[in-house]
Amino acid sequence: MQHKNKKDLHLKFQEFVSRFGKSFCALLLRDLMVVTADPRYVEELLSSQKHIQKNQLYWLLRDWLGEGLLLSYDRKWQVMRKIITPTFHFNILEQFVDVFERQSRVLVQKLSTLADGATTVDIYPHVGLMTLDVIAETAMGVCVHAQQDSKSDFVQAVNDVTNIVATRFIRPILVFPRLFKLLRPQQYEKQMEGIRIMHRFTEQIIEERRTALQNKYNTSTESAVNPEMLDIGLKPRMALLDVLLQSTTTDGQPLTDAQIRDEVNTFMFEGHDTTTSAISFCLYLLSRHPDCQRVLFEEIHNHFGTDTSRPIKYSDVQHLTYLNCVIKETLRLYPPIPVIGRWLKEELVLPDVTLPPRTNVLILLWQILRDPDVYTEPERFWPERHLENNERANVFSNIPFSAGPRNCIGQRFAILEMRTAIVQVLRHYELMAFGVPIQPSIKIVLRSKSGVNVGLKRRAYV
Repeated sequence: MQHKNKKDLHLKFQEFVSRFGKSFCALLLRDLMVVTADPRYVEELLSSQKHIQKNQLYWLLRDWLGEGLLLSYDRKWQVMRKIITPTFHFNILEQFVDVFERQSRVLVQKLSTLADGATTVDIYPHVGLMTLDVIAETAMGVCVHAQQDSKSDFVQAVNDVTNIVATRFIRPILVFPRLFKLLRPQQYEKQMEGIRIMHRFTEQIIEERRTALQNKYNTSTESAVNPEMLDIGLKPRMALLDVLLQSTTTDGQPLTDAQIRDEVNTFMFEGHDTTTSAISFCLYLLSRHPDCQRVLFEEIHNHFGTDTSRPIKYSDVQHLTYLNCVIKETLRLYPPIPVIGRWLKEELVLPDVTLPPRTNVLILLWQILRDPDVYTEPERFWPERHLENNERANVFSNIPFSAGPRNCIGQRFAILEMRTAIVQVLRHYELMAFGVPIQPSIKIVLRSKSGVNVGLKRRAYV
């Protein structure tokens, strides 16, 4: 678990599973950790209402995300989960499709200069700027224009902190803040400066949005919105921030600015890099499997016709069956979060063993989703396996978004954004197998050391 071996983490875990079975113990520094890819154990753990605390690998996110939904637990987590859950009601998600559609159209436009049928394009950073634009607008109601200005202080801070955190994840000794500061002082300062920039930005938006909502309440009219806010891109659309500003705790008190900031930053983290990974790997798989791409394009073409200027609506992407299969298969092969962790506050009774309190547990989603005992030809990209839903998988053998009470609260948001972006790209471009293959690398979020390379060629409609 020190990761000194050059072998990638997912391959090292696969080697361990092959040698020791689906569950085994590993030493993380001085702490014993139980590692499992057994759906039986995972079901007992994730379906529990007691064992919801994340383990120490998540500590590296605390300076950035504070006590937001990802890192909080017990009563604090329960209260915030209840407050935030309505944000993902389908009525609100339907409004967000306008954002997905508009920002994915900007992506298509930015890719046009590279769509010559000859250039290798690392699609990951392009998709990353799009998803940052999406998550900023839906979480905070503000347009950061990342796709137009990728060098802005805010965009650079997001990228810097994300990359540093990713590097720390694969070097367990750097997970602990004091050791990180001691051993990597320059990286520590760069991370903290990036976090300060993001926190200042979020706090400014919170203050101005709160003022706008108070003015609206006082005058009962939309015209009370501060025009200066429109200058910095603030939108009147209901965003996660608006929900938080108008929410109260169980004792009737409004949320503090610190609570709101932590939740907004958590949503920014969880909705940016993870969705970037999912969309990028999906486009890559389609470029490497032209038969699947052809079937999907025919489905899209039959639904939308030749008018690529027609906006994508919520109802459109609900009826694309093969698209749904492609997304499910992408998430099975390349889950954005390949490893998740829990810390046991109490003992956990499993089918053939009891784990004591204070045990760290690591769940190998990558191995679970490629289990040959569950999936036919598990390494094969085969979207059709989801048409009949005839694999032998139970619920806890197919959990790219985790499962149970602490599953990913934004999974419907992510799937809807994926559907919109993939449809948008395929309506305009044919994807080709250009560049070196991916080299998956687990750095909290799944990435590729060699880039996520594709070729692009404009569609010729007749």
